[in-house]
Amino acid sequence: MKVAIIGGGIVGLATAHQLLERYPSLKVLLLEKESGPGRHQTGHNSGVLHCGLYYKPGSTKARLAVEGIRRMTAFCEQHGVPYELCGKTVVATEPEEIPRLHALLERGKANGLEGLELLGPEQIREYEPHAAGIAGIRVPQEGIVDYGAVCAEMVKEIGARGGEIRFSSEVMRAKRHGSWTIYTKIGDYEADFLINCAGLHSDRVGRRAGSNDAAKIVPFRGEYYKLRPERQHLVKNLIYPVPDPKFPFLGVHFTRLIRGGVECGPNAVLAFAREGYRHTDFSLRDTLETLTYPGFWRFFMRYPRMCWDEFKRSYSKKLFCRSLQRLVPELTLDDLEQGGSGVRAQALSPEGELMQDFYFVHREGALHVLNAPSPAATASLSIADEILDQVKDALAP
Repeated sequence: MKVAIIGGGIVGLATAHQLLERYPSLKVLLLEKESGPGRHQTGHNSGVLHCGLYYKPGSTKARLAVEGIRRMTAFCEQHGVPYELCGKTVVATEPEEIPRLHALLERGKANGLEGLELLGPEQIREYEPHAAGIAGIRVPQEGIVDYGAVCAEMVKEIGARGGEIRFSSEVMRAKRHGSWTIYTKIGDYEADFLINCAGLHSDRVGRRAGSNDAAKIVPFRGEYYKLRPERQHLVKNLIYPVPDPKFPFLGVHFTRLIRGGVECGPNAVLAFAREGYRHTDFSLRDTLETLTYPGFWRFFMRYPRMCWDEFKRSYSKKLFCRSLQRLVPELTLDDLEQGGSGVRAQALSPEGELMQDFYFVHREGALHVLNAPSPAATASLSIADEILDQVKDALAP
C-alpha cells in the first residue's frame, strides 16, 4: 500500500515519520511544492515550545499540546537538536486582567501542566527583572527550539526508513478511481491513500482532491521586531501578556530565540497573499478569495476595532513599541530593529468564526488537515499519531 502526503512542513514531515515507524511495510511518498522542507509556517515562527497553558481543557489542541511537547523534546534529545525548557512568565499589567490570569492558571492545571506558580510583582522580577506586572504566572515547562533543525532530522529519518520525498512538486489536482492519481508540476504519482497537510494551501488542495469543505484559509501575517544586541538583557526568556478572550489573537510578546536574539511580536494583520511576508506582497487570486468569502466579512464585523488596531500597528513602529512597553516599560523605540514575519494559515468558517482547534476532514481514501494552528509545530508528532489513529482502518493490511 502506498500513502501520499501533501505538504512538507513539520506536520507533513511528522506524519511521514510516524507512518514509517508504525507501518514499516508501507510505501510513503511526501510531495512538497517548495525546494526544501518547512519553508512557510514552520520556518517563519519564533521557535516556542508550547506546553498547553491557553487551550480549552478537553480540546484536541490541549491534549496534543501537553503530549506533544514531551514527544518533541524527546525527539530533540535523540537527534541532538538544540532546545531549552527555559520557562515563560505571563504578566498581568492591569487590575481587570487578574481574574483572567487566575482563570488561565486553573486552565493550565486542568490541562495537566506541572509546576505552575502564581507570582506577585517581586516574584515576577526574580524571573524577568525588567518586566512590569501586578501579578503573573510562571510556566516552567515552556521552552524554545530550532524547528528548522527538527525538520532536517525528520527528512533524514524518512529517507533512512525508505520514504520518498519529492520537493518542487506542487500538486495541481488529484483524482480518485479506486486509487489516487496525483498530478504535480513535475509529474504524476499514484497512491492508495492521501493525507493533506498543505498548511497555507490545505483548503485548495482539499478542493482539488474533492473535500468540498466550506472552511477557507484566510492568511494573517504576524510581524516581528527584534531587540538590538545591547538591549537583549531586557528579556531573559519568554514574557507573555494575559490574553483577552474578547479577541481571537494572543497579543504581542517577547521570545528569546534558541540561536540567540530576542523577537518582539507578532501582531496579526490580514495578508494580501497566502505567502505574503512583506507589506508589498500581493496576490490578486488570494485577495479576491478572501474578500469574496462571506466568512471573512462576518469576522470583520465581529472584530472591527481589533482589525483596525492591528492594521495601524502594522504600519506604526511607535504603536507597536507602545504595546510592548506594557510588558517591559524600559523599552524604547530605538531598541527595536526590523525583524521577520510569518503567515498564519487560519481556517475561517462561513459563519466568521476562527477555527481554534485542529480540524480534520475525512473523505473516501483521504484525510485532510484543514486547520493546524499553534501549537502545531510543538505537537507535530502527536498530531501525526492522531492522524494515524483516525485512519488506521484504512491503512490496515
